[in-house]
Amino acid sequence: MTGKMADKPHILFLFSDTGGGHRSAAKAIIEAINIYHPDRVTTEMLDFFVEYAPPPFDRAVQTYGPMAQVPDLWELGYKLSNGKYRSRLVHDVLWPYIRKSTTSLLREHPCDMFVSVHPIINTPILRALGPNPKPYIIVITDMVTTHAFWYNNNATLTLSPTREARERGLQIGMAPAKIEEIGQPIADKFRHPPPPKEALREALGWPQNRLVVLMVGGGEGMGPIEETVRTVDRARLDLMMAIITGRNLSIKHNLEKSRLVTDHEIYGFVENMPDLMYAADVIVTKAGPGTISEAFIAGLPIILYSRMPGQEEGNVDYVVDKGAGVWAPYPEKVVTTLRRWVDNPGERNKVADISKSLARPDASKNIAEKIIQIVDQPQI
Repeated sequence: MTGKMADKPHILFLFSDTGGGHRSAAKAIIEAINIYHPDRVTTEMLDFFVEYAPPPFDRAVQTYGPMAQVPDLWELGYKLSNGKYRSRLVHDVLWPYIRKSTTSLLREHPCDMFVSVHPIINTPILRALGPNPKPYIIVITDMVTTHAFWYNNNATLTLSPTREARERGLQIGMAPAKIEEIGQPIADKFRHPPPPKEALREALGWPQNRLVVLMVGGGEGMGPIEETVRTVDRARLDLMMAIITGRNLSIKHNLEKSRLVTDHEIYGFVENMPDLMYAADVIVTKAGPGTISEAFIAGLPIILYSRMPGQEEGNVDYVVDKGAGVWAPYPEKVVTTLRRWVDNPGERNKVADISKSLARPDASKNIAEKIIQIVDQPQI
């Protein structure tokens, strides 16, 4: 082994903050390794765009949010590059420009294993490693409509969150033995039985006998959460809104001063999402794979009100086709669904049961076990 500590293998996690899900996935896997395999390895997280990408790619994190607000442009770029041969062409064209940066990354971050939770970095790193690479594990963090960048047969193993994502890899040409379905990595707290809902609500100051709707805009407060909250408020439904605006302080400030009539609590970025989900009855969220997977574990019926074109389109189909929730891209449709679920708790509970049946609470633990098994194997 060639890691930073002679007695422990060192694992480099490759991610980027182009969307909150990649960092969350890496942290969830590292957390599981530390809990279930303590002191077995050392770990390191690297945002490759920020630290190594040449211009203009080094600004990918800063430009992700603004680009996400122009969905047609994002969708065009996603679809133009997505395909077995088109993705290969993109990498071939960019390789001369990014080769030096990729080589520097490998030289300056020696490790015994790579774990990637981002699609873009895989082919460049595997190409730079050459014909006998160190163990390289790809953990796919998109649920269904996965980009071709995720798949590379030179990786040691690719772990898929759903059967659909695995089948997509097989269609592109992945060897069946190189890709396994395992679930979406999420925080370990979600795999443990929660406190009683009554206790959680008491601690949060939420009402005990009223429908509580968790309204989530993601870590960056993306999606039309402000407009949706205002529309639900005007409907005067018998419910409480628990509103999470993430790091978007502007939306939080706007809602705090807007004099909402409906019972509500407004939160910024939160660290207690498991408690909030287990205390709620319904979730209204953008179609991020991490939040959807967490909602499954909490058994929440899901209203999806926003999605990123490309990678999140399949998430909507997955939730709706399974019967775990609805697609409500307009605030008025969110209100229609909430009104129906307030008036028909039996329907709401049926959707909640389906959502719970899709849960994969052990995914991070199982991913950690795969990683330890592979890193422990003697390397030729």
